[in-house]
Amino acid sequence: MPMYAQEIEDLLRQSFPDAKITVDGEDGVHMSAMVIDESFRGKNRVQQQRAVYAALKGKMDGPSGALHALALTTKAPD
Repeated sequence: MPMYAQEIEDLLRQSFPDAKITVDGEDGVHMSAMVIDESFRGKNRVQQQRAVYAALKGKMDGPSGALHALALTTKAPD
């Protein structure tokens, strides 16, 4: 079952309530997301992306993998 932009944003919002979150994509399988959150300050890109994937609660690939590909941009606010 594909995931859509609002579902992804809702999951991310649970872990990053104050973040600026933008999710794009139309097919429900290949999506892109930008997450800008203060919690990323001082963390490297891998740490930031791991936090985002954790927030998606197993929705990437695997047995329940509704989301096949997510192009991800993460950063702390300027």
